[in-house]
Amino acid sequence: MENQAIIESFSEFREEKNIDRVTLMAFIEDAFRNQLRKKFGSDDNFDVIVNPDKGDLEIWQNRVIVEDGAVEEPHLEIALSEALKIEPDFEVGEEVSEEIKIISLGRRFILAFRQNLVARIQEHDSSELFKRYKEMEGEMIAGEVHHVRHRELIIYDDEGNELILPRDQMIPEKDFYRKGDTVKAVVRTVTFKGNKPTVILSRTDERFLEKLFEQEIPEVYDGLIIVRKVVRAPGEKAKVAVESYDDRIDPVGACVGMKGSRIHGIVRELRNENIDVINFTANNQLFIQRALSPAKISSIEINEEEKSVDVYLQPDQVSMAIGKGGNNIKLASRLTGYEIDVYRDDVVEEEDVKLSEFSDEIDAWIIAELHNIGCDTAMSVLDMSVEDLANRTDLEVETIEEVRNILKSEFED
Repeated sequence: MENQAIIESFSEFREEKNIDRVTLMAFIEDAFRNQLRKKFGSDDNFDVIVNPDKGDLEIWQNRVIVEDGAVEEPHLEIALSEALKIEPDFEVGEEVSEEIKIISLGRRFILAFRQNLVARIQEHDSSELFKRYKEMEGEMIAGEVHHVRHRELIIYDDEGNELILPRDQMIPEKDFYRKGDTVKAVVRTVTFKGNKPTVILSRTDERFLEKLFEQEIPEVYDGLIIVRKVVRAPGEKAKVAVESYDDRIDPVGACVGMKGSRIHGIVRELRNENIDVINFTANNQLFIQRALSPAKISSIEINEEEKSVDVYLQPDQVSMAIGKGGNNIKLASRLTGYEIDVYRDDVVEEEDVKLSEFSDEIDAWIIAELHNIGCDTAMSVLDMSVEDLANRTDLEVETIEEVRNILKSEFED
């Protein structure tokens, strides 16, 4: 390999986007010195001069002049007769600096140098990429789908860096992408896998919804409205607690916008995820009431020690408080930090019968399924339609009708 190949190497590496000139010079010198140590055992008596802008690389070997026939270490010493060929007035004991032509080091030396340099550049780029994306954890980015795999999407950012969006971080049954599509997501985690940084994206992370609020709502972006907490059942429902430090700004109204104009873009990005925007308050009782919206609550009993709440509602409000698949009450519990249980408050205990009383006629797992949606008495089940019960539980319609018939017989003379 000739000197021109080295010059071309410098030109190639100089264009690396993640490396500056001073760092490149240091890498080139270090890579060359590494090869000199391997070839000569030491690089202490070599000067390496690098000019990456021009592609110049000079190597000077410094040797001490000794009497003819007294040379013991050729890479450290030079005979007087050889030194005089370089300059006629040299004397024994003086030091001679002689430039070594790169081509004289051999093809294997140059190839090893180039491999060493490439490895250092890649290591540097990986470190810089890791550092940059580590600082971006929780931030939103947009990228282009480069490849669609069974368990993940490979996405390239605008610099061609590879990012990963796993299937379990996509909105279930609603996120579908093809090669070339643009994807928005947040940086979820950044780790090293071997020597290569792995950047994992997410569209189900709560921080994704928070960043969408920042992007779509100027008051949030400017800090006039603070997003206090976000909880999600991705693709189904979300609750966002917001607060304004300016009494003149209604945080909920500002986030939703006229006729939902501001939040509509966020809902569309999240594949029609139903978003409840809630005005945050330090009053726990009021916050729990707001968190369970749209249900209207009759009364609340809070147990601060156990962080649990008993909520009493009118019969027609129970199903709203629980929500489809129990999402409303689950999200309200996560938002407020309290375990919430709902109860009907209009039934006189003597007139109703606990479902547990029917354990000899109704299987325990069916009673448990009904209890999960807030139906713990016979009347609470009978007050709901077969269709509503089927939608909110995993029970078959036939099973629900059998249960209702059993419960009805309890109240018939």
